[in-house]
Amino acid sequence: MTSAPAPLLVLAAMPEESAPLHARLVAAEELTTPLAAPVTARRGLLSGQDTIVVTTGIGVAAAAAAATWGILAHRPRAVVSAGSCGGLAADVEVGTLIVGEEFTWSIADATAFGYAPGQVPGGPERHRADPALVDAAESAARAVAARGWRRGLMLAGDAFVTAPLAEPMRVRFPAALSADMETTASARTAEALAVPFVALRAVSDLCGPAAGQQFHLEIDVVAEISATAVEALAAGLSD
Repeated sequence: MTSAPAPLLVLAAMPEESAPLHARLVAAEELTTPLAAPVTARRGLLSGQDTIVVTTGIGVAAAAAAATWGILAHRPRAVVSAGSCGGLAADVEVGTLIVGEEFTWSIADATAFGYAPGQVPGGPERHRADPALVDAAESAARAVAARGWRRGLMLAGDAFVTAPLAEPMRVRFPAALSADMETTASARTAEALAVPFVALRAVSDLCGPAAGQQFHLEIDVVAEISATAVEALAAGLSD
C-alpha cells in the first residue's frame, strides 16, 4: 500500500493574497489550526497537486509560527511563500515577479561583532532556497510573468521599507531585489525543518521609486500575478 504524496504548503500573509489561491483550489476544505486569527488554512487541489494554503498574518513572528505548524502538521513536499513584496532594486518595476533564491534579514545588524549585514549571530549569512525548486519556480515565472521576473536575494524584517529606509538598505544589500515582512522567517523555518523552500512574490510597491516610475499596483492585481505563478509551479510539480 503506497502513501499519498506529500502536499505543497503555500504561505501568504494577508487574506487578499490568499484569495486568488483559494479561487484556484479544487474540492477545497477548511482546516482547523491551533493558531489564533487571522491564521486560516484551506486544502484542495492546485493544478492537480494536493495543496494547503495558509494565511499567516503579517510579520516575522506570524510567518514563523504558521510555517512551523504547517510543516509539522502536514509534512509538505515543499513550502512556497506567495503574495506581494516591495521592490528594492532600482530596476525592478511594479508587477515584477520575484523568484526568491536567497534570503536575509533587512534590519538585523550585528556587524559590530563581525557578522555580515542581515546575519543573525549563530545563523548563516544567507538562507537559501532549494536549487531545484528555484529552477522550477523560475520556469513557472518565465511561462506566466507578463510584467517580467527576477531571481535572487529577498530581504524581510519587521519594518515597512519606505523611501528613507530604502537607500541605506540598497547600500547594505546591493544585490537585494525586494523587501517584505515574512519571507526570510518562512525560509529560515523551512530550512530548520529540512523542507525545500522557494518564494514567488510580486512587487506591489517600489521602495523609493525614481522619478517617472509607476510606484504602486493594487494588492488584488499583484496577488493574482503571484497566484498564477504558484499555480504554474504546482502544475510542474505534478508532472
